[in-house]
Amino acid sequence: MEVNIESIVSQVVWLTFFLGAAFGAIAQRSQFCTMGAVADIVSMGDWVRMRQWLLAIAVAILGTNLLAYMGYIDLSKAIYTAPRLTWLSHIVGGALFGFGMVMTSGCGSKTLVRIGGGNLKSLIVFIVIGLSAFMTLKGVLALPRVNLLEPVSTTLTSGQDLPSLLAPMLGDKHSLQLLLSGAISLALAVFVLASPSFRSLENILVGCAIGLIIVAAWYVSGHIGYVAEDPNTLQEAFVGTNSGKMESFSFVAPFAYTIDLLIFWTDKSKAVSFGIAAAMGVIAGSFAYAVATRKFRLEGFGGVGDVSNHLVGAMLMGFGGVTALGCTVGQGLSGLSTLAVGSIITFASIIAGCVASLKYQAWRLDRMA
Repeated sequence: MEVNIESIVSQVVWLTFFLGAAFGAIAQRSQFCTMGAVADIVSMGDWVRMRQWLLAIAVAILGTNLLAYMGYIDLSKAIYTAPRLTWLSHIVGGALFGFGMVMTSGCGSKTLVRIGGGNLKSLIVFIVIGLSAFMTLKGVLALPRVNLLEPVSTTLTSGQDLPSLLAPMLGDKHSLQLLLSGAISLALAVFVLASPSFRSLENILVGCAIGLIIVAAWYVSGHIGYVAEDPNTLQEAFVGTNSGKMESFSFVAPFAYTIDLLIFWTDKSKAVSFGIAAAMGVIAGSFAYAVATRKFRLEGFGGVGDVSNHLVGAMLMGFGGVTALGCTVGQGLSGLSTLAVGSIITFASIIAGCVASLKYQAWRLDRMA
């Protein structure tokens, strides 16, 4: 059968855009924010938003691995599960991203949501993250990433996802994929729902919806966008993605690809990709909800200190997000859904960096007072 690549790319891009719009609208309504989740715990001991995030992780893990178990996607072809574990990149990149997102008052996804709500500060953060990410992918900041951090790695005999790692000891990888994802998701769900203060319908729906969007994104890029034999290369391909592999949501490198597309718009080799469509969808969904509920407000910087904080934080996020292969959504949801060890390391490092930044900001305020 003749394969129409352009038609498949169009399907992937539009479906991704609508998934992004759903993510943006939900996050705008619920104030779903991974940085805010950590800040709530540190400052007030409030775990509600963290439990939303953990519930989303549980749903994403179970749903993604069910797709893989049933043969709809192959998680060994995701960027997170490669045998080479660049553990130092995950630690350093994750910590820098976590530290920076406190300075910008939110992670990559929150930046997009705030742009949709009229926040001009977040528009500047978007541009600086994109430039920093691009420099880390292909520019001057790629030098420390490639020469200093990435060489420190461990090459495993299998993929770095837990089912592949544990299969030699515990049995069939295919069965482990279902058992491990089920057990981990169940444990997370029990912890999340154990809190009476969390058990409202909206909190549960938010966590489940965000997790399902991550699963749906894997299906779009890994199943709908999968071509067994590209007529141009005669090789299998995941069309519409910048990495050439299947992807789910991540919000750092797509900022760089968006700026690249806008600058070279007339270059026919440039096109809207999965990541760009997801980012633009989040802005559109957030904007639509903000306008519909009359919450759209233009907001600017409060002063020189505010500007410098956001600029430095955005630079750290761009470098850290690319170095760690993802952000709080890219690694903290999409990556974790594959049960990859690198994603677990990055998740912990992002939280550690976020806590350190919150403590540092509190110390600065106390000193100024």
